[in-house]
Amino acid sequence: MNDEDFENLDLPYEERWENLTLANDFLFGKIFQDTELCLELVQIILPDLNIKRITNPLLQKNVRETFESRGVRFDVYVEDDANRVINIEMQTMNRDNIRKRTRIYHSYIDIDVLDRYDIRKYDDIPEAIVIFICDFGVFDSVRHFYEFRNICVQERDLFLDDGGRTIFLSTKGKADDISPKLKNFLNLVRGITSQDSFVKKLEKKLKYAKQNAVWRRQYMLAKIERLALIDEAMARGRLEGKAEGRLEGRAEGRLEGRAEGRLEGKLEGKAEGIAIGEKRGSIKTLDTTTLILKDAGIDPAIIEKLRLSILGSQ
Repeated sequence: MNDEDFENLDLPYEERWENLTLANDFLFGKIFQDTELCLELVQIILPDLNIKRITNPLLQKNVRETFESRGVRFDVYVEDDANRVINIEMQTMNRDNIRKRTRIYHSYIDIDVLDRYDIRKYDDIPEAIVIFICDFGVFDSVRHFYEFRNICVQERDLFLDDGGRTIFLSTKGKADDISPKLKNFLNLVRGITSQDSFVKKLEKKLKYAKQNAVWRRQYMLAKIERLALIDEAMARGRLEGKAEGRLEGRAEGRLEGRAEGRLEGKLEGKAEGIAIGEKRGSIKTLDTTTLILKDAGIDPAIIEKLRLSILGSQ
C-alpha cells in the first residue's frame, strides 16, 4: 500500500493518476510487465547472477488467478534462465513489519513453485529472491543495499544455503555501496531524474502509462475498492466496538447492580431482622403475659380473646 491511498484524497482520480510516480506500486507493477525493462532492472540489481533471460508467470491467467484467490498480489514476479524466482516489491510506507513480511513472500513463492512444477526432490526447489525497494530508510539508514541469507549463528561463515535470499534497497542510503546505474534508478523512485539510459527508458514508459486508458481505469477501480475496504473495516470496527462496549457495559452494570443489591440487601435485611426481632420479642412477651394470666385464674376464653386482639394489632 502506498501513501497515495491516504494522501490527496480530495483530488479527482484523473489528477491523482497524472501525479503518480514510479514509487506507486500499481504503476510500478504495470511498467515492469515490460520484459525488456524488467530484465534490465534485474540485471542492475543482481549483476553477479549474469541473468540473460526472464519470463513473467503472472502473465499466465491460471497463475495470476491462483494468487488472487489467495489474496496475494506481487508487484513484479519473474523467473530467470537459471530457474530462479525473483519477486520485487515497491514499498513507500514504513510500517515496521517488513522483516516478518519477507517470510510471507517466500512462503507464497514456495507454494506457487510446488503447485506449478513437478518437484520430486528438495534439491529441485528453485532459488527464491525477494527484493524490497524502499522509499525510506531501512535498518540503520546508512546503506542502499542490504542482503540477508540464513547463516549459522555460531559459525558466521557457514551458510544454510537453502536457496532463499532477501534484499532491501533504500532510496535514503548514504553509503557508496551500489553501482551508478542502480543509484540513478533509486533516485528516479524518489522523483530525481538523470541522463542515465535506463532512467530515460522508464520515463518514456511512465509517459506512455499515463496515456493508457485501460491502466487508468484499473487504477481507479483498485483505489475505490481499497478505500471501500478501509471504510468497511472502520464501520465494522465501530459496530464491533459498540457491541463490545454494550456487553462490557452490561457486565459492569450487573456487577455494580449486584454490589448495590448486596448493600441494599444488607440494609433491608437489617431492617427486616429488626422487625422480625421486634415481632418475635412481642410474641415472647405475649406468651409470658398469657402464662401469668392463666396462673392468676383468668378465664381462658378472655385470655385468648385478648391474645388475638394483640396479635391483630401488630
